Amino acid sequence: MTTGKAARQGCVWQNLTALLHGVDMDTRGFGHYQGPEMSAGDGMLKTQAKFAIGQVVRHRFHPFRGVIFDVDPVFNNTEEWYNSIPAENRPAKNQPFYHLLAENETSYYTAYVSEQNLVRDDSGEPVDHPEVGELFGHLNDGKYDLGGPLH
Repeated sequence: MTTGKAARQGCVWQNLTALLHGVDMDTRGFGHYQGPEMSAGDGMLKTQAKFAIGQVVRHRFHPFRGVIFDVDPVFNNTEEWYNSIPAENRPAKNQPFYHLLAENETSYYTAYVSEQNLVRDDSGEPVDHPEVGELFGHLNDGKYDLGGPLH
C-alpha cells in the first residue's frame, strides 16, 4: 500500500482529468471514493465541484488557505474525524470535500475541508507549502498550472 506523498500524487494523477475544470464526477469509482454505490434517477449520482485542482482557496471561518490537490465527491474520511467537529459546525456529508496543501501564519499541513467552508482566494499570493512545487507549476490568476512532475 502506498502512503504519504506518493499516495497523494497517485490520487492527484487519477483525478486530474475529471477535476481540472470542475467537470461532472461519477461518484461510483471516481478517484479514491470507496463508499456505497449511490444512485439517483439514471443510476448514477453526479456532483459538480465548485473548485478545481490547483485552485487557491481560503477557509470561510478559520485563518488558513491552501491549494487543492484532490477532491472527494462526497465525504470520505473517518467518522472519528467527522465527530471531532462540534455538532453545530459539522458540514453536510453529501457535498465535495477538498484536500488542501494548507498554510497558516505558523505552519504547513494538509487539510480536509467541505465545499461549504471554502471561498476563492483572490490575494494573488502563492501558497508557500513546501509540496506545492512537487505537484504544480506556476500560479496564474489564482490557480496553479498542472506543470509539476506528474504532468
